[in-house]
Amino acid sequence: MSESVRNQLKNLSQLLQIEKEEDFTQYRAKVQALSLEEKKKNGYCWYPIHVDKSGYTYGNRAFVIVHFQKYKQYKNQFRSGKIVNLFCNDANVKHSEQSGVIHYVDKHKMKIILNSTDLPAYISSGLIGVELLFDESTYLEMEKALEQVTFAKTDRLAELREIILGKNEPIYAVEKEHYQNENLNPSQNKAVNAILNSYDLTVVHGPPGTGKTTTLVAAIKALSKKEKPILVCAPSNAAVDLLTEKIAEQQLNVLRVGNISRIDEGIIQHTIEAKIATDPESSRIKKVRIEAADYRKKAGRFKRSFGQAERNERKELRLQAKQLSEWANQLEERLTEQIVLSSDVITATLVGSNRKMLQDYRFETVFIDEATQALEPANWIPIIKSKKVILAGDPFQLSPTVKSFKAKKGGLGQTLIEKCILANKNVHLLDTQYRMNKVIMEFSNQYFYEGKLKAHESNIAHSIKSDDSIIEYIDTAGTGFEETLDPDTLSRLNQGEVDIFLEHIYQMIEAVPDFNSLSVGIVSPYKEQTRLLRRTLEEDTRLLGLANIDIDTIDSFQGQERDIIYILLVRSNSKGEIGFLSDYRRMNVAMTRARKKLIVIGDSATIGNDPFYQQFIEYTEKEGAYRTAWEFMQ
Repeated sequence: MSESVRNQLKNLSQLLQIEKEEDFTQYRAKVQALSLEEKKKNGYCWYPIHVDKSGYTYGNRAFVIVHFQKYKQYKNQFRSGKIVNLFCNDANVKHSEQSGVIHYVDKHKMKIILNSTDLPAYISSGLIGVELLFDESTYLEMEKALEQVTFAKTDRLAELREIILGKNEPIYAVEKEHYQNENLNPSQNKAVNAILNSYDLTVVHGPPGTGKTTTLVAAIKALSKKEKPILVCAPSNAAVDLLTEKIAEQQLNVLRVGNISRIDEGIIQHTIEAKIATDPESSRIKKVRIEAADYRKKAGRFKRSFGQAERNERKELRLQAKQLSEWANQLEERLTEQIVLSSDVITATLVGSNRKMLQDYRFETVFIDEATQALEPANWIPIIKSKKVILAGDPFQLSPTVKSFKAKKGGLGQTLIEKCILANKNVHLLDTQYRMNKVIMEFSNQYFYEGKLKAHESNIAHSIKSDDSIIEYIDTAGTGFEETLDPDTLSRLNQGEVDIFLEHIYQMIEAVPDFNSLSVGIVSPYKEQTRLLRRTLEEDTRLLGLANIDIDTIDSFQGQERDIIYILLVRSNSKGEIGFLSDYRRMNVAMTRARKKLIVIGDSATIGNDPFYQQFIEYTEKEGAYRTAWEFMQ
């Protein structure tokens, strides 16, 4: 291993430990140190809860559906995919805790898939609750991956390490195999050809709307004709589910690996649990498991008279139950192996790629989509299992969250794909975007992409009306619409901006006859602002008939698009502090969600001293419409 690579990995490992410690410290301060009542108040715990339903899902995993009657009195930090602890607050109950994963949360109801094949005996108790847990499993997987990468010596992983981290150059054959797809543009076809002809590493740089997913799926389909299974990963379950759906549409046999509670219901049919359940062999496995359960039940029955004969009988019953369970597991493992090996493509999150069922498998090729959204150690988890790597993403969109300032300053926020792009490691830019009107695209194009992007000719029609401004900036300077800080969530909001938004959309509805056919996204960097918007729209009778309005944070909108996008910047203060807005990549994501019209509402007196926003305001004055909030105040 070269000295530069060794130093990179050593530094990365140290930064990861700093981040892990900071993450746990923040969790401990936020949650662990709180009393039960404080946890409830801050939304980290529901107690007491009532069990509405319990049973077993795919893979014989136990589940419970619970409800919390007092949910309106407290905040709610529970989200789908979070790790939780189902507990019993009764001192007389042994084994009073069971971990699980939230399948869904719907107001006062929550479905939890337990990490167990048995339901806890205490679920009928009136003293049960559910609380959020700190999830260190991702850190453990990243640590193991870094260790393997660091100590690899003479194998394929050692070769890839030296190439990806800059010591050696990737090798690829020039036109060993020529690929041409009439449904792809020249830059997309060039990227697919690079993937097919690469021996080591290919980077696909896909700015917003340039068809990155389409390109990757085309490459996966072409590659599947000569190798299988192909491993396809992304950092988030949502991104993996999208890839699974698009790959399945190409009539490829795709297997979605992961915690079933975190997988979209439309993708369930592609999971190992669903494939096992629909296989003829599953009825045999189920029959054996039922028989084993019957033996365990018989062994546990209470007997008034209990002597040596009864002890021997119970021992024999438990032995038979154990043997039957082992047999059922062997049958399921054999069936699982058949399903894995017969798949064209296996999809998983980065961490999920090392689930038990895949631990012993090695792949010719791994595709990692949205590689800019994951910490470098997470990217190494699937790379370890592969001979060839394709990294795809855009370093000018959302980056991974780093909670430790020290770790971020030390470079933990720099992703693996960014390193490869900076070193020009077989990088292929997708240069034609199909989403935005050129006026919306051009500011980001010049600021982030050196003017290399071009709008497809079909984008000319992307407008609300022929005489309408494609981009607008509404300036709240001088109105007194200052931001406020929510004392509980420490997130910011701006009521004045919401009022301006309402008046603007009222005017749009009146001016555009078919407005209800358009999709509208309302985004903000601040979660509290999105909550205020939701409450406002729920109570606004003039907007009740509009079905196509979505409200969320910028981070949650990555990968999505709408006809009209409103961005509410929130920050308005005498000090000129802009907080989250200083992450220009986040704003790039927000601005590039719009197809036909972009409206940004903000205070130029606060943001105007920042060069990025100064340039944006100047751009709207030149190419769109600069408007003052006074136009919308009654």
